[in-house]
Amino acid sequence: MKLSRQTSFRRILLLRIILVSLPVLLIGVAVAFRQARDTFQESAEKNLRASADSKAHEVETAIRSLQTSLVAAGETLTLRTGTLEESHEFLSHLSHKIPLNDSCLQLVNWQTGAPLTGTCDVPLWDTEANPQTELNILDWPQYSTGISDPFYTHYLEVQTQLPPEEIQTRSNQLSLFLSTPIYGQDGQLRYVLLVKGCLRLRGSVARRSLLGSTVVIDQRGTILAHPLREQVGKNVDSSMEVSHFQDIVTQALEGEQDVGYLHNFSDSTERWVAGYSSADIVVSPTENETWVVLAVTQLDSALYGLNNIKRIVLMLTGGLIVAHLLVMLYMARDLARPIEQLGEYARRIHDPRSTQEVPKDFRIREINQLSHVLDNMVKRLEDRAKELETAWQEAQAANKLKDEILANTSHELRTPLNGIIGCVRLIKDGLCDDPEEEYELLERTDEAAIHLLKIINDILDIAKIESGTSTLALEAVTLDRTMREVIDLQLVEASQKGLWLVAKSGPSVLVQVDPAKFKQVLLNVVSNAIKFTEEGGITIETQIQIDLEQGSETSGWVSGLLQREGPVDRWVVVSIRDTGIGINANKLDKLCNPFYMADGSKTRRYGGTGLGLAISRNLIELMGGRIGIYSEGLGTGTTVKIALPIVEVLDVSAEADCVDSTLETASPPDQGDDDRATEVLDQAHTVAIAPPL
Repeated sequence: MKLSRQTSFRRILLLRIILVSLPVLLIGVAVAFRQARDTFQESAEKNLRASADSKAHEVETAIRSLQTSLVAAGETLTLRTGTLEESHEFLSHLSHKIPLNDSCLQLVNWQTGAPLTGTCDVPLWDTEANPQTELNILDWPQYSTGISDPFYTHYLEVQTQLPPEEIQTRSNQLSLFLSTPIYGQDGQLRYVLLVKGCLRLRGSVARRSLLGSTVVIDQRGTILAHPLREQVGKNVDSSMEVSHFQDIVTQALEGEQDVGYLHNFSDSTERWVAGYSSADIVVSPTENETWVVLAVTQLDSALYGLNNIKRIVLMLTGGLIVAHLLVMLYMARDLARPIEQLGEYARRIHDPRSTQEVPKDFRIREINQLSHVLDNMVKRLEDRAKELETAWQEAQAANKLKDEILANTSHELRTPLNGIIGCVRLIKDGLCDDPEEEYELLERTDEAAIHLLKIINDILDIAKIESGTSTLALEAVTLDRTMREVIDLQLVEASQKGLWLVAKSGPSVLVQVDPAKFKQVLLNVVSNAIKFTEEGGITIETQIQIDLEQGSETSGWVSGLLQREGPVDRWVVVSIRDTGIGINANKLDKLCNPFYMADGSKTRRYGGTGLGLAISRNLIELMGGRIGIYSEGLGTGTTVKIALPIVEVLDVSAEADCVDSTLETASPPDQGDDDRATEVLDQAHTVAIAPPL
């Protein structure tokens, strides 16, 4: 039986989520776009409605202002009593004041219509072009006494029939023709003032503008102004959209302000939106008309900003779809990835170069439990691996140290053995000239044997100390007596190198130490000071301290582990300061390690196994003390401090003098005076270290 085709969990999850969520996303985008379109359309309707009302108010205000200007001109003495030359000058000035473009003014004889003066190049009283003009003039009273309100004496006409040369230049304009009577001082009709001009209507056809083009229709349905000049003079009944225009005109004449939609408003088939309002116009002494003013623009122009939104919505929709797919991929990955991560981690455990940690903090509890168990297992394996690695590194270090110890020890042992063998063979082969030479060779052999014995003893001592089998015989010892013995042993060696050895007086105290081991420590330290000092000398001083951490040199104590029970009230500190080669600060903490040398070149030059300070440190710690090493660097000398607990102070007055300061009984001599150096050496030794008992 064949198994049905299987697919991955991720694919099934993605398909189900996409089939459910993607249609919802697209419907939401469509609703949002529709809402944005309705908002734009509502805003455009509001703006066009306001624009139509503003245009109607402007037309009404401009015509009323023009009529007021003509009435005021008819009342001036210049036209009523002045000469034609004065009237011409007045009309020229007035033509720049009235709110008309391309305006001209003309005074004509009220009986014959003959032009008398004005700013026009042609007669304006043309009964053929303006048949109504003669009738209007005949309606005026002969005397001004029959006029109750001068404002209602003029006649207003809109020229809808223009010469062909003016058709292209009169778009969005009202071509007006006005006539008003001029009465003389005696009240008799004297002239007729004719005015012709264009009232420019505000409008814009820009795609982003909601001002709209201006259309003016009178109450009889005649188009007085239109963005297409050829439409001027036509009646709305001849339009392809009679019903729409008639509805707009009817509602506007009833005083409503609203918005309507038109098709085929121009030669194009685009849809137009028009805001409409009305304006009350005085056209004759006995008649007022209501004009309909439209603010018209294409619907695409009104919704121009919607195109940008459409592009943004399309881009946003595409981005949302991509983001949606990415989110779906992430969700599928988030559900399936934990098991995959644990599997990948399990496969990489065997790679020692891998530093990846076990995945944790999953949202699924069971997977977290599995991760925790796997992590514990891996940690146990890592701990065991680290233990093995540490053991291997220690073995490597021990092997390296063994090589260094063998090299250093072999070198130190070979030198005295070579001397012993050489001297013995010379004596054995009878190559000595006399007994004195044989005695000298035997002396050298004895010195080499003693040196060899010292090296072997040091090796045995450090081995016993580190194995814990070294034993001490502690007893109360007078510190100054032990120091005097050490000085006696090292005095000759210092004198042979031309060094001064100064000891400063200190308190007489008892310390609990192993006399032989403590003497060995002092000999190691003083011997090292003499060995690593080429010129100058060594200064030794003792003082009592209550707190070992006081002072500037507090970080040099090698060990803080005291092998004593109970607190220590007072300490005696022995300081051995030399003017030798000094030590690098970064090597101070390693000097007390077994077989460690500050520098390989120093080993070859000065010799030694590197066990002296290591033995001294361990012995001092076993006696409950501390040892510290200080140096400011190469060429600055070295100071070694040995601190031991005080058992008893034998000289009470000396304690008071030495708690905070020391009394120097001898000063270092001039480095250039060798004879003086020897004297001071002896004096310092006798006065400071070996007073008479």
